[in-house]
Amino acid sequence: MIELPVVLIAIVPIYNLPNVQQELRLSGEVLAAIFLGDIKMWNAPQIAKLNSDISLPNLAIQVVNRPAGKGSNYVFTDFLSKASAKFRSEIGVTPSPKWPVGTAAERSSDMADKVKNTPGSIGYVEYQYATKNNISQAVVQNRSGKFMKATLPSMIAACQYAESPNWKNFSASLINTPGADSFPITSFTWIYVRSRSNDASRSIALNGLLEWIYTDGQQYAVEEGYAELPPQLLAALRRKVKELQ
Repeated sequence: MIELPVVLIAIVPIYNLPNVQQELRLSGEVLAAIFLGDIKMWNAPQIAKLNSDISLPNLAIQVVNRPAGKGSNYVFTDFLSKASAKFRSEIGVTPSPKWPVGTAAERSSDMADKVKNTPGSIGYVEYQYATKNNISQAVVQNRSGKFMKATLPSMIAACQYAESPNWKNFSASLINTPGADSFPITSFTWIYVRSRSNDASRSIALNGLLEWIYTDGQQYAVEEGYAELPPQLLAALRRKVKELQ
């Protein structure tokens, strides 16, 4: 089996803070402390230091997380583990974290609904769930020290910094890539295929599907809130597809 990237996603921290209109700024270290249960109040000094222009409420943080076996857990814990040695040692990079605090939301739509309807809450979803549900999303400090909001261009920037100049790494992680304009919690979604097949007709059909995915199919991903792969990477993937038998 081989894995091939298909489109780009971002996992975004979402929150519900009544009467706070400005975008909340959060770092990976602060997010890790929140999801470890070490930061319990929205006006905690660690959050206030990053948001000196915001009047933060004296309100308990209601953490919402995802249960075991979720891809968003894997991407989010990858980011938090890179930002916090404590998080890395106590939870680590995993699709099935043992969260010490919070209530679980089974599906991304459940997470979006719960945060949207619970004052003081914080959670994390794929970018499209935040935008389509009009939920406040935090701007997150990236590796260059800049606070970035998840957008299609900031996801593409993260991929470009990870993959250029060779465009053949198909990187396993796009977390915290360099570049001032990169969103730090970016990831590929993947398709897993056999590198060799004994069924010629099936192989031809699969190659046709992959060729569509890496050409016209990209536009449909964008319509659904994903970011398309950069042209250089798409070209490299089409070359890879032709090697499959």
